[in-house]
Amino acid sequence: MLFKFCHYILLPLWFFGIYAVSLFGSELRVAQYISSGERVYRNYPDALPSLLESARSYSGLPIVTEPLQIASFQDPRLAGCPFLYINWDDSDNWSKLPDAEVAALGEYLQHGGYVLVDAGITAEFLRKSGGMFSQHHSYSEWQESPAVREFFLRVLPENHFQPLGRDDPIYACFYQGLPDGERLPPTVKEYTLREKWPNGTYSAVGIRLQGRLAVLATPVIAMGWGRNAIGGWSTEIRMRVLEDGEGLNHLLTSAPSLGAKFEARREDGGMDHIYCQDEALPAWLHEPTGRWRVFQYYDSNQISDYTHVFYTRLGINYIIAALLGE
Repeated sequence: MLFKFCHYILLPLWFFGIYAVSLFGSELRVAQYISSGERVYRNYPDALPSLLESARSYSGLPIVTEPLQIASFQDPRLAGCPFLYINWDDSDNWSKLPDAEVAALGEYLQHGGYVLVDAGITAEFLRKSGGMFSQHHSYSEWQESPAVREFFLRVLPENHFQPLGRDDPIYACFYQGLPDGERLPPTVKEYTLREKWPNGTYSAVGIRLQGRLAVLATPVIAMGWGRNAIGGWSTEIRMRVLEDGEGLNHLLTSAPSLGAKFEARREDGGMDHIYCQDEALPAWLHEPTGRWRVFQYYDSNQISDYTHVFYTRLGINYIIAALLGE
């Protein structure tokens, strides 16, 4: 099994269309882990096929748009797939997975395989309230969920997750920067460019093997991929923005919160203290610098479309990076 095909990050886009078949063969298969037994419902079932269709269309790579669904990491067909997608909340069985399954996944990774763990970063208050909320509210931390960490310590005992920096090459391997945000409200646009997704980056952690990114864990992004039968987006996404306000430092110091309080690790390693007003809606936070800010939520067709485009571009970057052995 050999997945490190080549390293052509800076090649022009026409390269992919003209030379894809000669480099990668007749087709590229992407696998999706579908845990058997304990669940009938699957999060965002249209998401991955939609992303693969977009990746094939925009890159010119011969990507098969229907993922190969596997229920076991021992499935021999996995060896022919350079990219494996896992939605963490699609399974409740990670801690009980047999050693043979864990070892098979480790072999796949050691021999060049690449795994994207979607919903692998989940805010503390969402973990406590169950998997469903984490699929609808991706508060971006810079630390993998404890269950993800424990599982991959079984898979790769000598390796640990590390935050991906804003300058990681994965964010420039195909798309660079953010989509055009001219139609966004000014407040949303400014926060998105400056703090939320600067230069098209995202909160993520990864495990590298011999310098190659082998496992990538992110907050849930599949909600931004799926399209329905008529080509429209399957979900509506609103955007969460942090805003300042006069007197907040005084008002929020003693303000009562009705929901959970939790911590989230920042990119610089500091901790935000976040206060909720109901089960899955952060209301305000206290930053390590001492500043208090409130969460504002914006929704519109423009915001939803923009977010879908960004998540799709992000997903394509992840796939292309895996195929190039980045």
